[in-house]
Amino acid sequence: MKLKQKQRGMTFFGLLIVGILLAFAGVTLARMVPTYIEFLAVQKAVQKASTGTTVAEVRTLFDKAAQIDDITSISGKDLEVGKQGDRVVVSFNYTREMPLMGPAYLVMKYAGSSE
Repeated sequence: MKLKQKQRGMTFFGLLIVGILLAFAGVTLARMVPTYIEFLAVQKAVQKASTGTTVAEVRTLFDKAAQIDDITSISGKDLEVGKQGDRVVVSFNYTREMPLMGPAYLVMKYAGSSE
C-alpha cells in the first residue's frame, strides 16, 4: 500500500491574492517615497532658513531653498518662527493626501523644527 504524499505550496488563487497585495503595497510605497524625500528637503531648507535673524529673512531664505529643491507642499509663510534664548527656531507641519482608490486616501502628516 502506497502512502499518498501531501502536496506543498500555494494554490494559483493564493498566489494571485499575494501578487495583488504585493502590487498594491508597491504602488502605495511608490507614492509615499517622493513625499518623504520632499520632507527631507523641507528639513534641510528649514535648517538653512534658521540662520536668518528676522522673520522676513527666515521666510525669504526658506523660499529660496524651496525653489532650488522644488518644494511645493509648504512655503515660507507657513513656517512658525520663534526664538529660544538667542537662537532662531523655525518649525513646520503640513499634511499630504494621496488618493488610493475610490474614497480612500492615505494621509501623511509631517512636522519638524530646526532644533
